[in-house]
Amino acid sequence: MGPRAVGFSVVTEIRLPRQLLTESPGWAEYADVVVVGSGIAGLTTALEARKAGRVLLVTKTSLTAGATAWAQGGIAAALGPEDTPEQHMHDTLVAGVGLCSEDAVRTLVTEGPRRVRELAALGAEFERADDGTIALTREGGHRRDRIAHAGGDATGQEISRALIEALRAVEEDPGIQVIENALVTDVLTDARGRACGVALHVIGAGRIDGLGAALGRAVVLAAGGIGQVYASTTNPPVSTGDGVAAALRAGAEIVDLEFVQFHPTVLWLGHSAKGQQPLISEAVRGEGALLRDVEGRRFMVDRHELAELAPRHVVAKGVVTAMAETGAEHVWLDARHLGAEFLESRFPTIVARCRAHGVDPVTDMVPVAPAQHYASGGIRTDACGRTTVPGLYACGEASWTGVHGANRLASNSLLEGLVWGHRIAIDLAENLADVAWSEPEERRGTPALLEASALPFIQAAMTAGAGVIRSASSLGTLRNRLHTLRLERENAIPTPEAWETTNVFAVAATLGHHAVLREETRGGHWREDFPERDDERWRGHLASVLTPDGVLETEFQPMREM
Repeated sequence: MGPRAVGFSVVTEIRLPRQLLTESPGWAEYADVVVVGSGIAGLTTALEARKAGRVLLVTKTSLTAGATAWAQGGIAAALGPEDTPEQHMHDTLVAGVGLCSEDAVRTLVTEGPRRVRELAALGAEFERADDGTIALTREGGHRRDRIAHAGGDATGQEISRALIEALRAVEEDPGIQVIENALVTDVLTDARGRACGVALHVIGAGRIDGLGAALGRAVVLAAGGIGQVYASTTNPPVSTGDGVAAALRAGAEIVDLEFVQFHPTVLWLGHSAKGQQPLISEAVRGEGALLRDVEGRRFMVDRHELAELAPRHVVAKGVVTAMAETGAEHVWLDARHLGAEFLESRFPTIVARCRAHGVDPVTDMVPVAPAQHYASGGIRTDACGRTTVPGLYACGEASWTGVHGANRLASNSLLEGLVWGHRIAIDLAENLADVAWSEPEERRGTPALLEASALPFIQAAMTAGAGVIRSASSLGTLRNRLHTLRLERENAIPTPEAWETTNVFAVAATLGHHAVLREETRGGHWREDFPERDDERWRGHLASVLTPDGVLETEFQPMREM
């Protein structure tokens, strides 16, 4: 495409709907703040936003079904006596490969320790050292022990439990309401384009059923990740990119979606394995487990000074390269030397899950291969979690705060959700009183849907075209395959599965477009045909918006000089 010295703008041929095809809303609920999602970001925001007014928390299935409960390794913060926020910031910037916002990272690492201690005071039972302080361990990319963990390898589950218990403790409070089994179809906007609620479909028994509206003076999207865009992922089934897609349709800016983190050590279950796959936490390598190719060689030693504890994109590339060099479909994770007592006490969940699949980490090397894990891009927000759409906030994996850059540092994700959940609540408490109520207005553009049967096709196309290794050829094939899909505007049947598939399509189209534009290798974006990092042309962000006509318009925004 030639050199890029300044910003540029490109329009794609793919058209996306500005709203999903649904039935007419049959009911409405009102609150000052509508929070979508029940992971660490959504629960933190909902609990804290009660200071700003009445809160309505909606979640796609149950409160416990999001990605937070699946987080094994822990939450990163400079809590140790030899650690500092400055050191945590350094490691985060290194992992982000030149694309982090230094201001956002500084916010994360300076506010993080306080927020983790508050989380412990709320009831999260982190493991403790002999002196009673929070015990800390290390993961890839960290040069200090700064990972707080719980239940051995069940940190996310413990954090989720503590936050949900805190929510249950105030469930009689008229200032907060929870609606479970609610799939948000769209962010609602008023005549000025301001977010004023969400349309949602509630499945199941109860007085609220079918399609309705949750109307409020502010909306917070904490709807999680995009993992189900790929055939294999560590994400739970609910992670279909609903928040990113809904924000895109509402006019919000989506940034750096090409940077997808593929976790290097996911239990390899064979070609037939699809959907959510068992994660082998980075903390296992943090405790001394080694990576070996199928011939038994430690292949990371010569690839990075931190070997197995290099940043994730480095390890993922090392794994893929080792597989290619040996013609194998996986590599080995060797933790046998750590011993049965240690493995079973430190990683009880992982050991049990491996044994359920016929592999015993105590006596066997564990077959692993990369799978989609985390989206470093998402809905652009500022330091207070505000998106480019007035009244709309975002936090957690659905958001882009500038913290992660081109690759997330291990265990920074839970911390980001925690810190920005608080920051959003503070901004709401300070400013929501000045916001007037408004009514939603239908957006320009004909509602449309993809049939649910298209989902496996999109997942296969994304895995082949925009997986760990990408090229102009693979991305061109992906684009051509996505172009064959046709949105239905008259004959489609609105179902939750069709809404999810249409969301996946919107994310896939945006991600693929970003990936073909960025002609370099950086962080979670590996172009085989452009194998080097290129700061001169590509130190900046790709940001996409959906025009009123449903056209995806993407702009390259150069960063300031280093």
